[in-house]
Amino acid sequence: MLKPLKLPDSLLKYGVAAAILTVLLYPKFPLIKLQGVSVFIRLEDFVILAVFIIWFIKSFNLREFLEKIARPTKIKEAKCKTCFYLDSFTKAILLFFAFGLVSLFFGVFLASTVEAKTAMLHWARRIEYISMLFIGVSAVKTKKDLYFFWKIIILAVIVAFLYGLGQRYGRIPIITTQNEEYSRGIALFWREGSHLVSTFAGHYDLASFLILVFPALYLFLFSRKDTLKKFIPDTSIFVTRATIFIVVLMSLWLLTQTASRISLVSYLGSSVLALIIAGKKKFIPFILVLSFVFASTSMNLVDRYLNFFDVYASELPEELPTPTPLAIIEDRSTSIRLNVEWPRAIRAFTKNPLTGTGYSSITLATDNDYLRMLGEVGLLGFVSFWVAFGFVILILLRNLKKPESPESLYIVGVFSAIPGMLLNMVFIDLLEASKFAIIFWLMIGFAVGIANLYEKAR
Repeated sequence: MLKPLKLPDSLLKYGVAAAILTVLLYPKFPLIKLQGVSVFIRLEDFVILAVFIIWFIKSFNLREFLEKIARPTKIKEAKCKTCFYLDSFTKAILLFFAFGLVSLFFGVFLASTVEAKTAMLHWARRIEYISMLFIGVSAVKTKKDLYFFWKIIILAVIVAFLYGLGQRYGRIPIITTQNEEYSRGIALFWREGSHLVSTFAGHYDLASFLILVFPALYLFLFSRKDTLKKFIPDTSIFVTRATIFIVVLMSLWLLTQTASRISLVSYLGSSVLALIIAGKKKFIPFILVLSFVFASTSMNLVDRYLNFFDVYASELPEELPTPTPLAIIEDRSTSIRLNVEWPRAIRAFTKNPLTGTGYSSITLATDNDYLRMLGEVGLLGFVSFWVAFGFVILILLRNLKKPESPESLYIVGVFSAIPGMLLNMVFIDLLEASKFAIIFWLMIGFAVGIANLYEKAR
């Protein structure tokens, strides 16, 4: 039997902090090019591997793990419902990984829709990302651990803002992976009318990360004095609240400079939901006005909204005095999704509805995570993943109505960000974007870790 080794808790704590800063702030420079595939190994992969090894050595008990998998746990026998839901999540996510292997086998040996090495790497990426939830749970041993990680994330937002500012008004390079050529590490520079990416691989994953952060930021901004005092005890309330407000302004600037139309809608929806759940509805008009002011200063974002409306307005029948040819007005991103990417994923799904055609079978992008999952791993993989995610939702739901504290505000913030993420997934492959996916699963893990602490305190 493998027993957990006695490694200091600080080793995992600071390893996770290093992972957060590396993932969020280190641009996606490729370190190692794997032969025969369009996949690069990057610095973040080595950091995540190191943290995973620390977590595995520190906490893994083989006998206990096998017993949990082999013997179903009844709710009435469970020590706590949070533990039961987390165990159920583990079983469902292992099924998801297993169905991924089945789809990989089908794609490689039966349908010849994928290349074995590429598909295996894509499958391993999913394991890498989702493992961060378990690491996040283990890293939160006390409430102060959560406060520490939340401060690290806020610090990363500040640095990302400064880096984005340098891209927008200076000559700080941009490293993006939005196409295969750029992913080789080509340094670009911001041009008028382009999307801001800061330290991220693209404007969509930057905007989606900010959606994760905004609801909790607003809740901390509008929290009570005693709550803020617990969060940062050695600083005056005015300084703490002013600092959070400045971070909100930085985040709004970053979000509007990404010019992501759907992300602005998702951000507003998630932020409003957080304020409603936390009983702070009176602040909703403030954030709506503030968001409108920032959005109106981004001409790129305004132009993209106007172009979208122009496209659909142009489809209305109208009387023309002469048969003069009209210029074709097209919303390019919507057109690519509707005419190329989404039909390709649907064809892959219909080819093998149960297990799909394998990871990487529908190229690098689908711009719809639901269709991508259906096309790659079929109904079996799709259902097992969302059943697993449902158990995470249940854990967060059980802990929404706690008395106000920094940790309860964090849980409400993370829970409220999920609908925004789900909406963005209609238009973006979010769970495959490493910078977003790793931080998303970590933040979920932190929330589940705090829920575990609540259960133990009962």
